[in-house]
Amino acid sequence: MQAIVLLVEGMPLFDALTLTMGTAGTGGFTVRASGFDDYTMIQQATIGIFMVAFGINFAFYFYVIRRKFNQAFHMEEVIAYLAVILTVVTMIVCSTYYMFPSLFESVHHVFFTVASIITTTGYATVDFNNWTTFAKTLLVLLMFIGACAGSTGGGIKVSRILVMAKGIKKEIKMLIHPGLVERVQMDGKPIAHETVRSINVFLSLYVFTFIIILLVITLDGKDMITNFSAVAATINNIGPGLGEVGPMSTFASFSNVAKIALSFAMLAGRLELLPIILLFIPKMWKGTQNIRWLGV
Repeated sequence: MQAIVLLVEGMPLFDALTLTMGTAGTGGFTVRASGFDDYTMIQQATIGIFMVAFGINFAFYFYVIRRKFNQAFHMEEVIAYLAVILTVVTMIVCSTYYMFPSLFESVHHVFFTVASIITTTGYATVDFNNWTTFAKTLLVLLMFIGACAGSTGGGIKVSRILVMAKGIKKEIKMLIHPGLVERVQMDGKPIAHETVRSINVFLSLYVFTFIIILLVITLDGKDMITNFSAVAATINNIGPGLGEVGPMSTFASFSNVAKIALSFAMLAGRLELLPIILLFIPKMWKGTQNIRWLGV
């Protein structure tokens, strides 16, 4: 659908197909050295809208196809995801509108950037490295939030953030009312304790991995903004970061050791940490040395 719309808007076939695949898979690859400068604002806006669409939980589209509109439009994760986008776009526009020729262009570029960051696609129409500190801080927070579960986006995922927030709320209630019996719910359905526990384990492992990789790349002696955003951009599969790894820069200046650490961050983040971490646990390999070649 996106490719067809872009073709109708006058984009070359090759560009339309590659950008569509980059958007659908939140891969973020562009086919021109100039990035998005050669495309019209309508074409950019189309890509921005589809980035947001691909960041939505695909269960939403399943419900819509099955005409279960009540379930679709009451999904807490989707509502929170869209609310975050709307809120952050509004806040960044208020902070950076004077940097653009008009308010319309401000909204356009900010929406595209927010859509790109929260869905971890990594496209850029402007150098947001030059935005205000407040705006850049919001973008970094979006890197961690990510898109919805069941989408092609990366990051921690909105659903995990919601479950964590609901869990904190429940614990606070239990401190006030020790005898209270309450379970964390999502979309009106209780979430199993094992699911909540696995989310807590993931978040703990996420923080631990982030800190270790951050410590490794700081050996290069770069500034904190560059180092922190580089790890955030790689472990969340964003692409561009801030400082020396902004949207108009590259990671080429890092040492080989730092690049290996950041490459591990990209793989671990895309596999959501646990699968690749298990490869480094000796017990996972126990008995494999006795496997014989069966010639199959």
